[in-house]
Amino acid sequence: MTRLAIIGGGMVGASLALALQAGARQRGWTLHLIEPFAPGEHYQPSYDARSTALSYGARLIYERLGVWSAIAERAEPIRQVHVSERGRFGNTRLHAEHERVPALGYVVENAWLGHCLWQALDPDCVQVLCPAQVQSMEAVEGGYRLVLERQGQLECSLAVLADGGRSGLREQLGIGVRRSTYGQTALIANVTPGKSHAGIAFERFTEDGPLALLPLQDNRCALVWSRSPEDAERLAGLPQAAFLDELQQAFGYRLGGFRQVGARHLYPLELVEAEEQVRNGLVVLGNAAHSLHPIAGQGYNLSLRDAWALAETLLHSASTPGALSVLQRFHLRQARDQWLTVGFSDHLTRLFGDSAWGLGVARSLALSGLDLLPPAKHEFARLAMGLGVRRALTHEGENGQ
Repeated sequence: MTRLAIIGGGMVGASLALALQAGARQRGWTLHLIEPFAPGEHYQPSYDARSTALSYGARLIYERLGVWSAIAERAEPIRQVHVSERGRFGNTRLHAEHERVPALGYVVENAWLGHCLWQALDPDCVQVLCPAQVQSMEAVEGGYRLVLERQGQLECSLAVLADGGRSGLREQLGIGVRRSTYGQTALIANVTPGKSHAGIAFERFTEDGPLALLPLQDNRCALVWSRSPEDAERLAGLPQAAFLDELQQAFGYRLGGFRQVGARHLYPLELVEAEEQVRNGLVVLGNAAHSLHPIAGQGYNLSLRDAWALAETLLHSASTPGALSVLQRFHLRQARDQWLTVGFSDHLTRLFGDSAWGLGVARSLALSGLDLLPPAKHEFARLAMGLGVRRALTHEGENGQ
């Protein structure tokens, strides 16, 4: 029996299981989804729920997987993206109608997205082990042997590490990472503005770090505010009124006066890339493979495209799923997408993180110049929508699950 083990049942791992399940059933494969934290059986909305920005390309993938209609029930469309820099004249706007799409992207609560994905899993094909924890794993002939805490051992032809950016198993296997620090910490919270957000996502660059406000349902906005570690700690500890006053000064009054802020969470920011993504019988996926700065909202969308490409590659191969030649084909297929997306996010972060006067003027000219160069603006929009690599969602994707 051919077994595939997905270690990590978060959004990336569950999406991969969903992308594989129909083809796995046809081939007689067994999928094991191993997750230490059981999700709630019933979705509970929360003002403080963390959220993810899904690109338009992510919608296309989830439509192919048959779950978009469920996800869309609580997905807020991004109809415009407004990019500006405080104290500078340059700005630009991206419009969904100009790109001929219903929305540039969507913002959805993580709990709802996870709920939709898990509800769509076929228990006859996907054996969910939850709560379950992989203590160790070792390469054996024909794949990997996993040792589970209190649940014995499991041998599989292919093991997929999708257990997050702090993957202990990645370290245990001796897979190194390249780290590049940004010297920033992201403050994450939900806020309520005084005016309707009207489906507009704001990317505001300031001398202290970038600030993003993404539209959520119920006229809330998801705030991602990057500051120095010390300043982020200070902001997180402020009373609500003082915090909203500082946010108002940084953002301005495009959304009126801010009225409420929920729980505030801090996340140190750095670019992390695994030095190996594939070995014989092994794939590293999601944040375990690459963790990006949230400035452009590309991290999860890249991981979802990786999961889609991996499923497509496995299901279109006549070889054993864990064969190195098959996994290298997947890695080669995604190399350009990863290079473009990681580079786009990293260079944007560093470009707008430099406070030099001359560079600031150049940034303003570049932002304003996008409106004068429609082809360049269109390509910028395609990257933001996760459509920079056409092949994964057209030619090869047309025959997907």
